[in-house]
Amino acid sequence: MEKQGLRIALMQLRAVPGDQSAAWMKAEAACRAAARRGADLALFPEMWNIGYRFPDPGDQAAVRRWRDEAVTLDDPPILRMQGLAKELSLAIATTYLERTAALPRNAVTVIDRHGRAVLTYGKVHTCDFSDECLLAPGDGFAVATLDTAAGPVAVGAMICYDREFPESARVLMLKGAEIILVPNACPWDRHRENQLQSRAFENMVGIALANYASPDQNGRSTAIDGMAYGWVEEAQDYRARDMTLVQAGEEEGVFLGDFDLGALRAYRARETWGNAFRKPGRYAAMLDERVEQPFVRPESRR
Repeated sequence: MEKQGLRIALMQLRAVPGDQSAAWMKAEAACRAAARRGADLALFPEMWNIGYRFPDPGDQAAVRRWRDEAVTLDDPPILRMQGLAKELSLAIATTYLERTAALPRNAVTVIDRHGRAVLTYGKVHTCDFSDECLLAPGDGFAVATLDTAAGPVAVGAMICYDREFPESARVLMLKGAEIILVPNACPWDRHRENQLQSRAFENMVGIALANYASPDQNGRSTAIDGMAYGWVEEAQDYRARDMTLVQAGEEEGVFLGDFDLGALRAYRARETWGNAFRKPGRYAAMLDERVEQPFVRPESRR
């Protein structure tokens, strides 16, 4: 019988900077632990292969060494993850510094349970005001159909700073995403938590976020089911409900979020958010590339 839910493992781990071999071995052990616990998909924090770290942009030798740590889909570490996904029948959202012909990208590749890379996404909203000026921004948002034991699921991805722009999740919803995967690497606080809850609420999507454990960051990896209203058993009434499936503390671990896909799809079919009552013809200003004060920033790349 086909499963009714999707279990996502949030891989809240500490980075292994300077030792990619050890990083991938740690990733493999965590994936095996997730598979033993019945996970359908494992989600890693942002830029896992080297940890979220950058050289001094002014030190050209350090920048070259850092860029040499970038990998591609054809390199052994990613091929190894594809083999592991197939062996464990576990989809893996693996993150890495991606080598390109120009600047590297901050990327995530979703590998399905058959070992196939079905989606590769480069972070669109790079933190140009900071060290991410060394990265090439991604060129758009994509959604892929992921074959799971619960049947096909439409998944998309946004990375860390992407989630601070409502357009990221909105575009993914418009492209059909049911679940959004969010590799993350930043201090987690109530404002960012409220942002993430809002993205799930306004788009009626499930969201899974994996952050680094302390002391790299402060954890709080989170899974949100996207259903803001429903039957609340304690109140015996249809009302606002807690969308949080799981939120980790600061420690290392593999944390599981169970998404009820049937309930989410029924909710999306009947409720008023998402794309049901939008008026896109009134939103022309959203496409205007001009930036006026007080928002002009010289380092911003359009």
